[in-house]
Formats: sequence, C-alpha cells, structure tokens
Amino acid sequence: MASFLVRCFEPVCILVTTAFFRAPGLISQCACLHAPMNSAHRWASLSCILWHWRVLARYVVHTRTRWLVDMIPFLIRRGTVSVLACLLFFAAFARSEEPRRDQVLQATLKATQFLTQQVSNEGGYLWAYSEDLQLREGEGVVKTNTIWVQPPGTPTLGQCFVSLYRATGEQRFAEAAVETATALISGQMRSGGWQAMVEFDPQRRRKWAYRADEPARKKKDQSSLDDDKTQSALRFLIDLDQALEFRNAKVHEAALYGLKGLLERGQLSGGGFPQVWTDQRLPEDETPSRVASVPDQWPRTYPGHQQYWSRYTLNDHLAPDVMQLLLLADCVYDDPRYLTAARRLADSLLESQLPDPQPAWAQQYNQQMQPIWARKFEMPAIASSESFGVMRSLMMIARHTGEQRYLRPIPKALDYFERSRLPNGQLARFYELKSNRPIYFTKDYQLTYSDADLPTHYGFKISDQCPRLRQSHLKLARELTSERQGASVTLLVYLPSSLPVSEQRVKTVIDAMDSCGAWLSDLPMRYHKHSGPTIFMKETAKNLQLLASFLAANPSDR
Repeated sequence: MASFLVRCFEPVCILVTTAFFRAPGLISQCACLHAPMNSAHRWASLSCILWHWRVLARYVVHTRTRWLVDMIPFLIRRGTVSVLACLLFFAAFARSEEPRRDQVLQATLKATQFLTQQVSNEGGYLWAYSEDLQLREGEGVVKTNTIWVQPPGTPTLGQCFVSLYRATGEQRFAEAAVETATALISGQMRSGGWQAMVEFDPQRRRKWAYRADEPARKKKDQSSLDDDKTQSALRFLIDLDQALEFRNAKVHEAALYGLKGLLERGQLSGGGFPQVWTDQRLPEDETPSRVASVPDQWPRTYPGHQQYWSRYTLNDHLAPDVMQLLLLADCVYDDPRYLTAARRLADSLLESQLPDPQPAWAQQYNQQMQPIWARKFEMPAIASSESFGVMRSLMMIARHTGEQRYLRPIPKALDYFERSRLPNGQLARFYELKSNRPIYFTKDYQLTYSDADLPTHYGFKISDQCPRLRQSHLKLARELTSERQGASVTLLVYLPSSLPVSEQRVKTVIDAMDSCGAWLSDLPMRYHKHSGPTIFMKETAKNLQLLASFLAANPSDR
C-alpha cells in the first residue's frame, strides 16, 4: 500500500504544489518536475509536498466516489489546478484500483487450493462449514464420511472449476473438476441418477445400489429429480466432458449412462418425469399422454403419501431443471434423442395445463392427469411457483427449436395470475381448485383460508414474477423465426459469461477473501448451534463464478 501511495501521489503532489504557487501553465508545472533545483527550492517544494500529501491523505479514507466529489471543489476553489491535471490524477487513481487479471487468477487459484486441500472430502463438498472446518452441514448435521449432491453441494463447486478452466486454461482447475467428478461418479446409482448425498463409509454404502460397488439384493436404487439433484450432477459432468474434449473416459461414460437412465427409465410414456425413478418401472406408475382436468372432488385431509414420488410431477422446479439438462445434452452431444425427449417433456407441459378459468399448473398429477396430494402440506391445487417454472421451460424449448407453439399457453396463464394477486402484490403458493381462493395450512397442517398461522419451513406466498415473464415472453415471441436456433443461448446458462463484469464487485470479492482462500460469513450455521463465522458453499460458488466471468471477459494471450 505504501509503494502504491508513493507511486501514485508523488508526481501529483508536485503538480498540486507548484499549482498552489501559481505556476504559469501546465507545461511549466510539468517541466518543474525535471528542472534543476537548489537546496532552498528543494526544501520549499518538500514542505509543500508534505503539506498537500496530508491534505490528500485526509480524502483517501473516503470511497472513490465520495472522494472524487469532495476533492474537485476543494481544488477548484483554490483556482490553481488545471482540469487536465485533475483528470490525469483521478484517472491514475481509478486505474490503480482496477483488479488485474493476474490478481483475479491468483485469487481463484488460492480459493481452489483451499477447497481441494482443506475442505474437500473424497473430492466432494457439503453446504456449510465452521471456520475451523470441524462442524459440517448438508441438509442437516453431517458427522459421517458423506458429501452432498443437492445444490449448492458437490456439482455446484465442480461447475465453478469447469468455468474457471474454460476461462483460463489452467490445468489446476481441470484437475479440481475431475476430482469432484470422481466423487460424484462413485455415488451414481445403477438406475443412472443420484440421491441427495453420497456415502463413503462402508457400512452406510451397503444400503445403496451404487454402480461403483458390487451388485446385491435389497439395495436402494433411487434416482432423484427432486431439488435439482440428478440434473445438477449430469449438467456438471456434461459440461466437464465437453471442456475436456471428451477425452476422460470415466466422465464421458458416466454422463451418457446417466442420460440413458433418465430417458429410458425416468421419462414417463406421456413425456413427463416423476420425482424419483428406479431400475424398474411398475405398470401402475406409468402416466400416459392425456389432457389435464380438474377432479370433481378431492380429499380435504392428507391421505398419506401413496408413493406420490413415482407420479408425474412439476414440484420443486423439476421441469426447468430437466429441460435445461436435455437441451444442454442436445447441444453438447448432438444426439437427436435428447431433443426428442425435451420435446416430449414440453408436450406434456402443454397437456398438463389445467382448463379455464384456472389455466395454470399443479404440483403433482395422477394417471388421469388430475392434481393430487404430495406431502402433507402440498394439496391438490393450482401452484404458482411451479407454474412459473413451467412457463420458463416452455420458453427454453421455444428458443431452442424456434417453435412458437410452445409459447401459446403463456399469455393466458400470466393473465390468470395477474387476476389472482393478493392485496399486498404477492401471489399465494396455492389456489383452491374451482373457487380460486388462496389456500394455506396452519402450523399443525390443517387446511385453512387464513394466512395467520403459517408454517415457516415452506413458502406459502411468493413474489409476483408475471411482469418479468411477460417481458421475456414478448421479447422471445418477436425474435423467434421458423429456423432452429438457441444452441449458444442455452450454453450461456452454464458457461461463464464473457460480458463485462463490474470491476468493483470483483475487487470486493477478492478483498473479502481471507488469508486461507475462504470467504467467511458472520451468519450462523443452520443446524449446528454455531454462531459463525461460517463458510457457505453457496456464497463460495457465487464468488468463484463471478471471478470466472471476469477472467472470461478479460482473456490473456494463451
């Protein structure tokens, strides 16, 4: 810091000093820097420099914007500094604060070293850690040899390493990504997907039908699409496979095996997907293609789960997560099966839209494509959050294929939700079938029309996404042509953006990193009784992706 001040301020202080003595013109001011000086001149200049250095230092403590605003009137009131001198000074100061590419690269390498050497377990990650790494959490306290798949766990961090490798070509990022992929592959189910976590303790592994282990009876083989588990794992493996130019046989084979399981065992005959699939599908689990309808009656008390996870579902943003995955696979592998599967999913979304006057979507459907119960706080109803996810999915496939038919259900769905807003401008998560009344649960899970006693673990009210979705829909409708398009647009979801990134944000992120390479938060851990500091993988991944975007937008000659 001291060398920075000397380098930036010494010539400027001399300029300001000579200006205060009414030096005639900028040329003479600049010339005096190299003019011969006797000892008296030197002492006079030095005393003036020190005085003005003290003045300048008083302003440096301000932020850049405040300092700029305060400093210019101060100097102008003196009537002594030329505009050009001010501009040169402020430009030099601004440039000195801009993050350099090598600084950002070193920061990402440092963070990667910390993650892979200090945080990683078998190459994988959890959700949160105490500062000393002794306390660990996924969706609960973790004390075993376990990693988490559900975001923001192992695939989320792996995707960061891929983004950094694409942006820099640094082999260390590729190595970190492969280490993470290896951990994920060790937890891939025989049916092709993943559960929420991967167990490495031999006793705990025995109950799961991992591909990496010897086959045996009575092992659970459940591939989950809930909360972006299998989707995030496969997106990461596919992106890494492409980044490595398909040369890593294990990564390539695991990605294709997972996609095969998703299409052959996961996708229902009607084109949709269940929350969970296994190595076998029972006939009673099948959901054929048919148009959705509203049941005449539905049970007002929870009838039990009735294996809802094997039914057609849109819960927890399953549709957009799967659609992104299928379109990415189509872009990377250029295999017609993936686009066909995406079209089938989109067609099922068209059919699952409920009829007027409630032209939106439910969370869960039976074989007759009627809304049903899922968990004890998820009744048959119009589901606003899932409906917004469906509309985003339809816009994805429309952009990818150029087919406007996928956009047709969206305007009337948006009109419906705009009519259904709550007085505070929000939307209810659930609207009662037929009556369209907002419907909730009490803390003891009794159906009610009142929002006075809501459970806190679930979002029964959500923000209104209609304006943003309508704007996106109108823009896309204007852009679409009959030609197939969208491959590069789809990939932008996964690759670091090459668009300019705020340099101030980059600097803030780098400055917030501690000496170990971690980003510490003062927030407490959720499940441990630990007040912090905490290392959250969600925040870590967000910061790494921001730095990757900066590096991608500022390439070196490599």
